[in-house]
Amino acid sequence: MKAYKTIVEDNIDILVAGAGLGGTGAAYEARYWGRNKKIVIAEKANINRSGAVAQGLYAINCYMGTRFGENNPEDHVRYARIDLMGMVREDLLFDMARHVDSAVHKFEEWGLPLMKDPKRENAEGLAKGAYMREGKWQIMIHGESYKPIVAEAATKNADKTYNRIMVTHLLMDEAQENRVAGAVGFNVRTGNYHVFKSKATIVGAGGASNIFKPRSVGEGAGRVWYAPWSSGSAYGLMIEAGAKMTQMENRIVLARFKDGYGPVGAYFLHLKTYTQNGYGEEYESNWFPELEERVGKRYLDVEASHVTARPIPTCLRTSAIISEINAGRGPIHMVTMEAFQDPHLEEVGWENFLGMTVGQAVLWAATDIDPKYINPELTTSEPYVMGSHATGCGAWCSGPEDLSPEEYFWGYNRMTSVSGLFGAGDAVGGTPHAFSSGSFTEGRLAAKAACQYIDDGKAEGIVVSDQQIADRKEEIYKPLETYTVGRNEIVAGTVSPSYLLPMPGLQRLQKIMDEYCGGVTVSYMTNDKLLSMGMQKLKVMEEDMEKVGAEDIHQLMRAWELKHRLRTSECVFQHTFFRKETRWPGYYYRGDAMKLDDDNWHVLTVSHRDRNTGEYTMEKAPCYHLVNDEE
Repeated sequence: MKAYKTIVEDNIDILVAGAGLGGTGAAYEARYWGRNKKIVIAEKANINRSGAVAQGLYAINCYMGTRFGENNPEDHVRYARIDLMGMVREDLLFDMARHVDSAVHKFEEWGLPLMKDPKRENAEGLAKGAYMREGKWQIMIHGESYKPIVAEAATKNADKTYNRIMVTHLLMDEAQENRVAGAVGFNVRTGNYHVFKSKATIVGAGGASNIFKPRSVGEGAGRVWYAPWSSGSAYGLMIEAGAKMTQMENRIVLARFKDGYGPVGAYFLHLKTYTQNGYGEEYESNWFPELEERVGKRYLDVEASHVTARPIPTCLRTSAIISEINAGRGPIHMVTMEAFQDPHLEEVGWENFLGMTVGQAVLWAATDIDPKYINPELTTSEPYVMGSHATGCGAWCSGPEDLSPEEYFWGYNRMTSVSGLFGAGDAVGGTPHAFSSGSFTEGRLAAKAACQYIDDGKAEGIVVSDQQIADRKEEIYKPLETYTVGRNEIVAGTVSPSYLLPMPGLQRLQKIMDEYCGGVTVSYMTNDKLLSMGMQKLKVMEEDMEKVGAEDIHQLMRAWELKHRLRTSECVFQHTFFRKETRWPGYYYRGDAMKLDDDNWHVLTVSHRDRNTGEYTMEKAPCYHLVNDEE
């Protein structure tokens, strides 16, 4: 084993860990409020093509259009609240929504091509800002270079951007309890050990894909909907540091084009397509009476939905697909043959994938599926754990002082329960429907608060001992040593009695999550018995993870990705077990508590893992509705 002795140490003011849209927003804004502060970005990949927006997007899914009289922040809070079955942090959502338009306008200034609506421009004279709408909240873009454009603004404002750095742990202050002191990690190309001593840390890392067994296996392994490189680091880092987490049971399951995972939003909203079962029948409404019995009429008022355009929650539409397939009337088809007779809509349909999900277009071409002549299949995805799409997993964060109730505010906007540790994007819990623009906005809000935290003297006197740094270094590189010592004991192929390799470890984790925590092979069903058994299996796996081995630096990265996924999965189990109801049918079902129970569970769930003992404490937090129901 090579002895990785090179230590790269930075003493800085603000560390941005993860440079997706949340992290880039943080780096950009930190320079404005921290003119003389040293700002450093640490990104696992390359900032120009990292995060969920790496390949590109065809729409910005969160734009109010307030100055043009389209929507306001209150509207967005109502929308997200109904979609999440009542469970959102309304102070955080409103705060993001009131600032998000300015972020989108920045993107346009920086060169992102936003599609304009010529009808609106001509009729209303809105030469600037008459964006083409895909839906009530979405505006259409030519987004192949979305991430490089935003990354340029971030790198120009940071003192240094480190690419290829896998951040594995947050450093903790040894002078004051429960205060962050930076982070450590390693370069995934050179193996160099990086130590970031910082006064404030903003986590903008991604949520978790591939913790549940994916539908695509074998030659299709790695083809998932949410970014496959998102290894739950946002959660693994914060949970290990003792940050409180919220809504980690609220995993997401989405309807997507089969095998390629192409998104369906542009098809439903812009092309006005619709779905049918395998026999050409409308099926969705057949399942609404049963769902209404479980969740109540207010979440499934179809008549009101037509009148007010209030959406039926995403999870309930997903549930209808699952139920129809289980009833033997699949597959589900997206009816594209009608829309694709229009040459313009046909072009939009293909460009939607060529702009952000090239694999779907390639798959159709490779399998002789022309959506002009064949209605392609839809299916439901495996679950993902994230905080910025139609789901709200993440850290329990303070809201803004002017909006938040007492229980939701402890000094600095987007600061977690650990002092000096801030979140953005997937890292922040309770803020669904932020998407790319909202994540960038949350990064800006976190950076402003982090600068104020430092200016207020809250980061003075931080102590990080050489021993803590040395201990973390030994822990980080241990898998390399484990492999080197044990590789001579391989008994067949890659099977060894001395170590567990990252890929078999990941497959083991996915099997546990799938079968015990409500994955695809059990139609998203679980119960208290299965959850208890699954948590016990994770404990055994945690013991075995002490013997994870890595043959090179790339596999060392895989080992730490697995560790972050394991920690995230553990938290998901704890939350799913704690919430004794089926709050989001379609995302998962508690077979022992199939109905929504507002009397006991109209609350946010909050967990805390003791960083020393590993024990979890679960609690309920009040879910305040700060925006009235009337529009």
